[in-house]
Amino acid sequence: MPRRVLTGRVTSDKMDKTVTVLVDRRIIHPLYKKFIRRSKKYAAHDGLNECKVGDMVRIEECKPISRRKTWTVVVRNGQPVAAAAGAASGAQA
Repeated sequence: MPRRVLTGRVTSDKMDKTVTVLVDRRIIHPLYKKFIRRSKKYAAHDGLNECKVGDMVRIEECKPISRRKTWTVVVRNGQPVAAAAGAASGAQA
């Protein structure tokens, strides 16, 4: 089964190895046919603490790391994150 991938903006980097990512999406209202913005915050794993507030990141679904954290950062500002490749191979071992 493919893993879901979302794109969003980092809103908090105060936690150790964790960032909060705000993901915006646009849906069309079923009755009024007007686009509405919906947003949701996700806790994502950032193993090297590279991400800062305002960075555009791509997060990928992974197995649960903690109670709230089931996403990991794979791309930061268009550049692949080194920890994502290492974590994926380390998690398999």
